Amino acid sequence: MGESETTMKKIEKESFEMSEKHEIDDDSKLIYRGWKVMPYIIGNETFEKLGAIGTLLNLLVYLTTVFNLNNVTATNIINIFNGSTNVATLLGAFVSDTYFGRYNTLGFCIITSFLGLLTIQLTAVFKNLHPPSCAKESSTCIGPTAGQMTFLFSGFCLLLIGAAGIRPCNLAFGVDQFNPKTESGKKGINSFFNWYYFTFTFAQMISLSLIVYVQSSVSWAIGLGIPAALMLLACVLFFMGDKLYVKVKPSGSPIKSIVQVLVVAVKKRRVKLPAQHPMLSLFDYVPSKCDYPKLPHTYQFRFLAETGLVSVEHQMREMGLDVKAPVETDKKAE
Repeated sequence: MGESETTMKKIEKESFEMSEKHEIDDDSKLIYRGWKVMPYIIGNETFEKLGAIGTLLNLLVYLTTVFNLNNVTATNIINIFNGSTNVATLLGAFVSDTYFGRYNTLGFCIITSFLGLLTIQLTAVFKNLHPPSCAKESSTCIGPTAGQMTFLFSGFCLLLIGAAGIRPCNLAFGVDQFNPKTESGKKGINSFFNWYYFTFTFAQMISLSLIVYVQSSVSWAIGLGIPAALMLLACVLFFMGDKLYVKVKPSGSPIKSIVQVLVVAVKKRRVKLPAQHPMLSLFDYVPSKCDYPKLPHTYQFRFLAETGLVSVEHQMREMGLDVKAPVETDKKAE
């Protein structure tokens, strides 16, 4: 047991030092510009919210008055869209954290949202993309065709994809621009939160008053064109700050980590923990980027502790070492 412990600790120490060096090198390359890039980020968020909220708030009225849908059908469409958007946000967060990063996800989804708003606006501009208006003297109305509904739903799908990436990444991307290890960076983050929620409230006020008024009283084509134009402006502002942003690389999603732990817990359900020192062979490394201390060991959910047992053979293979006589640390010492 003593020889295996020594080998294990040596391998872990070398692995940790390599990881620490890589993280320090990455941090030294980052240039936090803080408030210098906020005009692009806050401006983008303001116009993006104005565009999205300005369309979605009055969408129920649009479906009933322009597409001649009954209240039940229109309400179901809106509810399904809102529910799907909330679920898609989880998928968007996972994809952003694991594969593409916040900047790439935001850039793609902002463009997608603009295309979605433009698609919905086109249904109001062109008469062949929506059913004819109901005659005042007639009690019957002609409903939308399958092609008209398909075109409308394609706009909803684009908005769904856009919201899936914008919602989980917008706020976090703004926070990435401040250095969390400095006092000025921490103050900047707190102030950024205030501005973020101020823009949300401001967007709601403008949308509920001016944009809704134009849509209902002036013209649906103009009223839906305003949010689309604002979203286009949001795209322009976002990409104007391209060379100034701190673009954090994807480092993995906590959702993926949770699933991995559960899967490994099932695979190692028959592995026994060391009797004297339960946490002796567990992976307890905390990255230098982590701002939180290690959590103390607990005897709750002990079946999850087995997932931290790592073999010397596995560690040596990860480092590219030749394994001739593997020694498993998760076996009891005789």
